[in-house]
Amino acid sequence: MRRKLIAGNWKMNLSYKESEKLAKNITEKLDPKVMQKIDTLVCPSFISLGIVNKAIKDTEVKLGAQDIYYENDGAYTGEVSASMLKSVGCEYVIAGHSERRKYIHETNKIINRKVRKAIEFELKPILCVGESLEEREDEIFEGVVEKQIIEGLSEITKESMKDLVIAYEPVWAIGTGLNATPKQASDMHLFIAKVVSKLYDNEVAEALLILYGGSVNGKNAKEILSACGVDGALIGGASLKADEFTDIIKIGAQI
Repeated sequence: MRRKLIAGNWKMNLSYKESEKLAKNITEKLDPKVMQKIDTLVCPSFISLGIVNKAIKDTEVKLGAQDIYYENDGAYTGEVSASMLKSVGCEYVIAGHSERRKYIHETNKIINRKVRKAIEFELKPILCVGESLEEREDEIFEGVVEKQIIEGLSEITKESMKDLVIAYEPVWAIGTGLNATPKQASDMHLFIAKVVSKLYDNEVAEALLILYGGSVNGKNAKEILSACGVDGALIGGASLKADEFTDIIKIGAQI
């Protein structure tokens, strides 16, 4: 059985020192025996990447960024390049989170450029896909997600897929307290694998990690992580609480 991945997306939360404290609390609460069974990732804000990297040094917790820019360098005020992320110890980077699609108006084309840039610099991209409540109710959600996958993976080779992760985030379940039922999550994860299989082959689809993101917490984690096709979780609010986040990691390690 493949190892699950539990990723914490801290979003626009926590100061420099607060980020350091949370990272230390998380590592202190995790038993090395648990960490042998599961992969764990934290994604703090850009300003806290360096201090969090120091806090998790010599542990099994990995570091990721919440976004990346698709140019190497230049006059792009406020953006952060792949080489900058590598320089502070990042191994993963989130691309296409629903909040950036919604508030920053990122398109599939822009997200694809970010994914390709991450791969170029040997960062592992977590490509986020998912439908809105309206798209779910109109029963067009599979088409929406399929398009996000096809366009998001444009020009990505089969070889590069080995380091890529997809996170399914039903937009209607992010920060709302709602979450997909285990069957809804399972059905979509299996659908995503099917789309990837058509784009590449069964071998790529079977090896691909597909995370669920959408109001995962300590109470529903076991049910969600046990669903067929769910290989882990991309966690928002609950990842800001060391006790709850580590409880979810422990649950994931037992499944």
